[in-house]
Amino acid sequence: MNIQQLEYVIAVDTYRHFVKAAEKCFVTQATLSMMIKKLEEELDVKIFDRSRQPVVPTEIGIKIIAQAKIIVRENNRLKEMVHEEQGELKGELRIGIIPTLAPYLLPLFMNSFLKKYPSVKLKISEFTTNQIIHKLEQHGLDAGLLSTPLNQPSLREEPLFYEQFVVYASSGEKILKKKFVLANDIDVNRLCLLEEGHCLRSQVFNLCELRNKEQEFRQLDFETGSIETLKRIVEVDQGITILPILALKAMTAKQKQNIRYFKEPVPVREVGLVTYRYFVKEKLIQSLKDEILSNIPAEMRSLSKKEIINI
Repeated sequence: MNIQQLEYVIAVDTYRHFVKAAEKCFVTQATLSMMIKKLEEELDVKIFDRSRQPVVPTEIGIKIIAQAKIIVRENNRLKEMVHEEQGELKGELRIGIIPTLAPYLLPLFMNSFLKKYPSVKLKISEFTTNQIIHKLEQHGLDAGLLSTPLNQPSLREEPLFYEQFVVYASSGEKILKKKFVLANDIDVNRLCLLEEGHCLRSQVFNLCELRNKEQEFRQLDFETGSIETLKRIVEVDQGITILPILALKAMTAKQKQNIRYFKEPVPVREVGLVTYRYFVKEKLIQSLKDEILSNIPAEMRSLSKKEIINI
């Protein structure tokens, strides 16, 4: 039995397909199958039921896979301990980030992090909150950058900063007559939203108490998966949307004239760094956290005069 065999078993369990698992492990399907078969012979059990498609683990296979994940994780931790003891910062860091955060946060720290740590490989993917949670629990990611709190017992959360929400309105909207706004000032029947599956949508629902308000007839009922698309729709005189403040960075002075800020305590989303409870790569993750915080305005690191809107 060796670590490589256990990694192959975990890959097959993840992808439920021998060919896909082999591709992800950068070996031939024949090699992967042979190594798993040798492990099964050594243990005198069948780990997978190959008669079913997709492939599924047997009853004993489920227990073996769970233990294999622990062994592989601890093996990786040993390597990390050696690197840390030698004062090295190297390896791969797999990060999941929600789409409403990625285009605005990544440019702030990514290049400086890579320059500072040339032996570290960042692998960054956009996922929804639920996808990040699942991948962290399955060890498919090392860390997630997303809205917190999640209140998941299997995960460890560290708040990073508090990003306030602002109103972005078309030129003819009545709300632009106000200097500062309250949630009750927003006409929910003019509100453009992100589609289902985005935590920002849930936060807007909670901020505006949309579940408690009846929406009247509206000629345009628009939902999208992109903050940038929401901005474009508003700019062609079609209603109101709510944006996180980092999304304002690329706006022109003219566009910012149609921004209105909330009265204090201002509504915010808490952005956190989330890892699996028994996570490895501690120094890498701490370095990532430090780099993000060093590139975030000081006022966003404080919760003073702010109110967290839950997911």
